[in-house]
Amino acid sequence: MHAGKGVVAPQRARAGIRLGPLEMRADAELTAGGLLAIGGMVSAILLSTAVLVRAAVREGREARSVPRR
Repeated sequence: MHAGKGVVAPQRARAGIRLGPLEMRADAELTAGGLLAIGGMVSAILLSTAVLVRAAVREGREARSVPRR
């Protein structure tokens, strides 16, 4: 759906959950640029996590190769 010439309307989502007396609702509205920014942030988080895991594994190997008394 287009809001105007060359402009894409923001995407909207709504979710809710009810557990007994507790009820929660959430609304979100994203533009194409916002969705792209979120994708970039998720990619950066996943990449940095992979780097941290690799560094931890490397440090673990080096610690095991040192003789212990």
